[in-house]
Amino acid sequence: MPKKRYKVSLLLALSILTVTITGCRQGYRRIEGFAQGGTFHIIYSPQGDEKEISRMVNSILSEIETTLSGYNPESVISRFNNSAIGSDIELNKYFIELFRISDSISRITDGFFDVSAGPVFDYWGFGFKNSESMDSLIINAVEKGAIDSIKSFCGMDMFELRGDRIYKRDPRARLNFNAIAQGYTCDVIADSLRSRGVENYLVEVGMEIVCKGRNAKGGKWRIGIDKPVDGNMNAGENIQEIVEVTDCGIVTSGNYRKFFIIDGEKYAHSIDPHTGFPTHHNLLSATIIAKNATIADALATFAMSAGTQTAEEFFSSRSDTKAYLICGDNVIKVGDWE
Repeated sequence: MPKKRYKVSLLLALSILTVTITGCRQGYRRIEGFAQGGTFHIIYSPQGDEKEISRMVNSILSEIETTLSGYNPESVISRFNNSAIGSDIELNKYFIELFRISDSISRITDGFFDVSAGPVFDYWGFGFKNSESMDSLIINAVEKGAIDSIKSFCGMDMFELRGDRIYKRDPRARLNFNAIAQGYTCDVIADSLRSRGVENYLVEVGMEIVCKGRNAKGGKWRIGIDKPVDGNMNAGENIQEIVEVTDCGIVTSGNYRKFFIIDGEKYAHSIDPHTGFPTHHNLLSATIIAKNATIADALATFAMSAGTQTAEEFFSSRSDTKAYLICGDNVIKVGDWE
């Protein structure tokens, strides 16, 4: 499963947080900086004390990082993953809410989105640990049954939430929220902006986006979908299409910026949690629009793990999401994109 567009597959790789405030046209304000291993940008219509809003953003980014960074040995998730039973670790509201949301999405996607597959991500070097060479990984996985062994302690049934504690059924079980955490961060910031009376905003963290209201020109927010071609390494330089959206989350995941080749075959940087192996299909990128960025983030990852046919069938059955699937030279639009 893990991540992503690429975006970065590694969430919270750096403990850097820098916030600056600048002006925008029509009086809108802009907050931007570095956090969670990448950048963030927030554009909003003025409301209240700008310095107080900046402090709020800083506080949320810091708290979520100390909750979900697998690279910080003192974070909540690091201590939980390193605990034998899990329940001895005090969890905060972010961890518990994200676990509940992730469990729900895992169920509706038939396990293609799976935060419990952390040990599999680690094995392939897509999680919080460095991997061996790819040739060595393939040999071990196939000939020595390494993946089958690891999968025996993966699965959401390895965890049980009781109140504000999560119990592990196996001490080797580990969680990895990389595939949903940045979208979730967008929504937490957006909720805080709304609580302060902000009616128009766009929040982007690691290129996950949630937006509401109107932009500085009075129109909907304009979002570019990158063309998924090899060599397109910089977001926004090669645009496939621009969409106008508001009051939603929008996220793109893709496999065209990170992949590896074995015997002439290209394998994606995404993992299918069912097999434990990198995916091998023709879906290059998936852009998902949903009611918030958390859901859009998770479902974009689901699409890249599941492949074109399963993703198209899933989104065709839902009226609350839209999908823009790019498969080679073909584009499949599911939902009302007019």
